[in-house]
Amino acid sequence: MKKFPPLPALRAFEAVSRLGSVVQAADELHVTHGAVSQQLRALEDYLGFTLFVRHGKRLTITEDGRIYSLRLRMALDDIASATADVLALPRPDELIVAVLPSFGAHWLVRRLPEFAAAHPELKITLRAGLDLVDFQVDRVDAAVRMGPGGWEGTSQNLLFVDTLVPVAAPHFNGGNLPRTPAEIIAAPLIRSVESWSGWLAAAGLPQISLGGPVFSDSNLVIEAVRQGQGVSLTRRSLVHDLIANGELTLLSDISAPYPVPCWLIWPMRSHGTAKLAAFSHWLQGAVARYQAEIGEA
Repeated sequence: MKKFPPLPALRAFEAVSRLGSVVQAADELHVTHGAVSQQLRALEDYLGFTLFVRHGKRLTITEDGRIYSLRLRMALDDIASATADVLALPRPDELIVAVLPSFGAHWLVRRLPEFAAAHPELKITLRAGLDLVDFQVDRVDAAVRMGPGGWEGTSQNLLFVDTLVPVAAPHFNGGNLPRTPAEIIAAPLIRSVESWSGWLAAAGLPQISLGGPVFSDSNLVIEAVRQGQGVSLTRRSLVHDLIANGELTLLSDISAPYPVPCWLIWPMRSHGTAKLAAFSHWLQGAVARYQAEIGEA
């Protein structure tokens, strides 16, 4: 290994060159200013050239010192980045999964206790968010993502293709629920970003402009529907359990395909790890059971 100058001397030099003051560098490093001056002299002796020109108590950095300080700062920044990166990697006993908030709240969280009970050795963290995970910088083992697939630098398993279905609360409209396609679209609608176009076509209805408030978050849509504010067209995966326990009612057997599938994806660093293999195996089984429940097995 190449010889390095004394690290305390490098730290002292970097601080003085950045702050322009021995006193301020000493305060930052929690040492005396005499100790900083001693480290500077030791580094100059090691290098064989002058880093600062001294004018009484004032220091002026030399051209050699300026160039060296810039290179040193870049090297220290690289060390700091490398340290942050390695500290950010999930530990073997941690499983960190990024999920869409709606999928996490209405599908995964309800089933996760089964996985946790089977793998008590793992500390499980769900990281919910709408932004795409950057596996190069984010401390995540895997992610559940909706999209076309084929994300560069990842491995992926197709989980399922969702469908859009109309739902309402059992007490909506005093319990007099709309059942025909015409009645459904005539009811007060709670609209999401999901298009009704495919469902209208499947129901044999013309493509018309629909009214009602629009909520950009599926959780808000589902909450409004649960309160009985109106009818909504939403992903079956988000409302299946709510329908099963009677909190929501499926208004029609007519459905429309959701345009993008649901995937489990992971970075190459997670490939082959025991925790990912365990989670992937369990998730595929949970999806198979869900598909059997909705009659798509």
